[in-house]
Amino acid sequence: MKVLIADDHSVVREGLRHIIESKYGPVTFGVAEDGTGALEQIWNQNWDIVLLDIHMPGRDGLEVLREARKARPRMPVLILSGSSEEEYGVRAVRDGASGYVVKNAPETELLHAVSEALAGRCYVSPAVAQRLAREVADPTNKPVHEKLSDREYQVMKMLAAGKTVKEVAAELSLSVKTVSTYRTRILEKLGLASNVEIARFAIKAGLVG
Repeated sequence: MKVLIADDHSVVREGLRHIIESKYGPVTFGVAEDGTGALEQIWNQNWDIVLLDIHMPGRDGLEVLREARKARPRMPVLILSGSSEEEYGVRAVRDGASGYVVKNAPETELLHAVSEALAGRCYVSPAVAQRLAREVADPTNKPVHEKLSDREYQVMKMLAAGKTVKEVAAELSLSVKTVSTYRTRILEKLGLASNVEIARFAIKAGLVG
């Protein structure tokens, strides 16, 4: 079995190696420390499964996920993230992920999610399943922040956490002008006027602590 692990923390990568091998025995692993590296490996060869972090330098995990779906639509991509399911779970599944698992989940849950993904199914928690069901039942009843693109959503959360436009640009390897454009779109779509209002909105919606 060939498994690509895309995560910018070596401790996480080694932990995932150990967990996967504990069930599947000898496995051929590929590793990527950022989004660009992950995409290069996906373009260069097919993998039985990709374990993909959301928050990585450069291209974020959701962007990598969308590109992976275009390049290899049948290849399962399982999202592993330190962010709660409420923050990214529905977005990830909607973008084509084979599941979403938080990094503090039990080993058994991760292995179950991997097994489901390898079998061509999608693993979602009950909370994510309920949100997806509500969207199907009433597509117009979506939270207002669902208007944001994945990148806008990421920038919004960083601004809500108190980061400046310059800090966001540096962390995402984008220009200050590009991040400023995202900020303007966020304010327009959410009907807000400042970073302080973005923070209040995100806290009220449960998107940040």
